[in-house]
Amino acid sequence: MRKIGWRKILATFIAVLGIALGWSLVEPQSVSAAEPTYTFATNNTFEPFEIQDSKGGYSGKNPGIEIEMLKKIAKHEHFKYKLKPMSFNGDLQALEGGQVDAVIAGMSVTNERKQKFDFSKPYYTDGVMMAVAKNSKITSLKQLKGKMVSAKSGTSAALFVKKNQKKYGYKIRYFDSSNTMWNDVTNGNTDATFDDGPVLQYGIRTGVPLKIVTKKPIDAQPVAVGFQKGQNLALQKKVNDGIDWLNKTGQMKQIVNKYTKSDKTTKSSTASRTIPGLLKANRSALLNGLWMTIQLTIVGIILAMIFGLILGVLGFMQSKLANGISSIIIYIFRGLPMIVLAFFIYMGLPNVIGHKVPLFLAGIMTLMLDEGAYIGAIVKGGFDAVDPGQWEAARSLGLPYRKALIKVVAPQGIKIMVPSLVNQFIITLKDTSILSAIGVMELTQTGTVIISQNMEGFKMWLIIGTIYIIIITLLTWLSNYIQKRMA
Repeated sequence: MRKIGWRKILATFIAVLGIALGWSLVEPQSVSAAEPTYTFATNNTFEPFEIQDSKGGYSGKNPGIEIEMLKKIAKHEHFKYKLKPMSFNGDLQALEGGQVDAVIAGMSVTNERKQKFDFSKPYYTDGVMMAVAKNSKITSLKQLKGKMVSAKSGTSAALFVKKNQKKYGYKIRYFDSSNTMWNDVTNGNTDATFDDGPVLQYGIRTGVPLKIVTKKPIDAQPVAVGFQKGQNLALQKKVNDGIDWLNKTGQMKQIVNKYTKSDKTTKSSTASRTIPGLLKANRSALLNGLWMTIQLTIVGIILAMIFGLILGVLGFMQSKLANGISSIIIYIFRGLPMIVLAFFIYMGLPNVIGHKVPLFLAGIMTLMLDEGAYIGAIVKGGFDAVDPGQWEAARSLGLPYRKALIKVVAPQGIKIMVPSLVNQFIITLKDTSILSAIGVMELTQTGTVIISQNMEGFKMWLIIGTIYIIIITLLTWLSNYIQKRMA
């Protein structure tokens, strides 16, 4: 098989991947010496500490307690920062993996966390509260026996409900975002939810149909910025000095009161909560999310096709070693859940290579490896499905192996593969939604952020689902056209 031109394909694939990796290694180095840039992980739905705008950023007038605080500290202490919104669990994993320099996400200081992380000086004292649906008769923890309660993964509320599960006899359901958790209570699937007091209070003031039944915060803990143990000491000093400055000047109290003491709500008009109103208000954000989904799909499927083609050819070669390599790679990446692979690449790989992996590149690598393994199996199956007599006929006519493969077997195998490959393309489009777990602002994550602001879960998921259906319908038409042309 040395004569076959797959070496060129392999070289092209390695070159493309090398350029992408090279960019990822160079990117973190482009930092101003005068004002260093630090990366802060934050929570994507955690009002009033972080309040994203509809585009997933924090450019609005009310970005949240911690974002306003960070802006002032960065300006006073002369450093720049980037924000990476993720689930709180993702924040902690990113910090452990060295993908971010700090976590600013309403992070409570606990004894368990002190063993893994360093913390800044506290700037707020936060406690857990319990909320139930407005028509619920539950008024205390003692009434939760046999009931289902919820908490957000990795938070102090999750630690509290786990610690007291035997005492009160309830069952626990974990979520990654507050708005999803609250909707579950509203819909009657969960009997009560536990969350940080200010977060619940802010949500209820802005229209969440729940009521708080605990008279005061439970298990109050100080809130601070988290850092890797023994790392980023210069940043730790800057943050601590900034917190001291905000406290001395009274600005910290002003920021906190702005979000916790005000009785003003941000309820939107009835017109803006209709489907046309939601589309108009969030058109730009939805288009940006759709564009990111399309970029991920196109780049991911191109690299996955190259990777899968290599795996398929290796699996078809007359070599036990090549067959074994192909089978093992396909087995590994088809066996790994895609979300596990995404977390490993984005949060685990930096520990091995010693560099951060850019978010977009992490998403592309995840799609390439996961989808490429399936495509490899499709390619191998397509070649295997060609009648062996075609090989014999081609060779009997004097065609060498390479020409027999390219001129006779490959065209017939590709016809067999096309329906499965197009189907895999559609699956790749849908699988981009899984990348929201590591903070990629694609269409699904955009919907999550918008819902956290207006709590119109049914209408927004209907809109996003319709967008996916339209794109998949177009791809299906394209598939049918290609198959007819090839026939």
